[in-house]
Amino acid sequence: MTSTVAAAPATPVETDVSFDDITDATVVVSPGGAGPGWWAGAPSAVLVEGEIYLAYRLRRPVGRGRGFANVVARSSDGVHFSTVVTVGKATFGGESLERPWLVLSEDGRWRLYVSIATPGTKHWRVDLLEAATPEGLAAATPRTVMPGGSRLAVKDPVIVAHEGRWHAWVCCHPLEDPAATDRMSTEYATSEDGVDWTWHGTALAGRPGMWDARGVRVTAVRLDGPDPVAWYDGRATAEQNWEERTGLATIGSPGALSAIGDAAVGVSPYGLGGLRYVTFVPTDRGTRFYVEVTRADGAHDLRTFLVPPT
Repeated sequence: MTSTVAAAPATPVETDVSFDDITDATVVVSPGGAGPGWWAGAPSAVLVEGEIYLAYRLRRPVGRGRGFANVVARSSDGVHFSTVVTVGKATFGGESLERPWLVLSEDGRWRLYVSIATPGTKHWRVDLLEAATPEGLAAATPRTVMPGGSRLAVKDPVIVAHEGRWHAWVCCHPLEDPAATDRMSTEYATSEDGVDWTWHGTALAGRPGMWDARGVRVTAVRLDGPDPVAWYDGRATAEQNWEERTGLATIGSPGALSAIGDAAVGVSPYGLGGLRYVTFVPTDRGTRFYVEVTRADGAHDLRTFLVPPT
């Protein structure tokens, strides 16, 4: 079987990354408002013919639209972006949108995996938009590829190609307890075509008594190289929902991740420390990272920084 998803460039990805100076990182997108509930972030990115395509989510506070749009933008320097396409939640009949995951397949098809909240419930699903060009995603017909179920919400997939197969790490929320639907783990799935998925169980879960006890969500994965790693969001309590911090995990196999250390590696100095949805693009100048960061007024900016090759 030949994979139809574009593999990551061979350029090494730097994993010795410090988030200590995150407030000095360049703001790529601001959320359009001040205060808690205004978010720009949840990014994913791909490098195509020297340009970075960045997908991200825009959100307003509850009562003013929540996650109202996913955006795909393009940049030649990784910092200054122009919007290519915007898709709104009405396209999917959703109450809110979360992280979009952008992929360019080997046969030149653009795919956008979109996380959608079912109105009036705690349920989430993942739909797929596919087109010959990024602009064409605006007119693509959505199809559900990760439906979840009555007892499980699925969202925020990380999807990569490795050894001839599609791999996905998906954030899952159990729904059986209405008072605890914020709990989360990362489940692992594979596919022959990126549409029909086979689920293999839990890849990463929270650790009792630790900073990530309440739940974990894988946000970026590097499978190539001698030391495969993943970045993930985690939190200790329900009160930290939407303000997750970033951790690092080793990868024994694609479906088996192990958290590293006793503390988060990325924390905002503001609010409850939200620094989440880390993603990266290997370039010939180093590894460019994108991350959603809580700022002083409680809103979330989408920021970027470059880690030069060592």
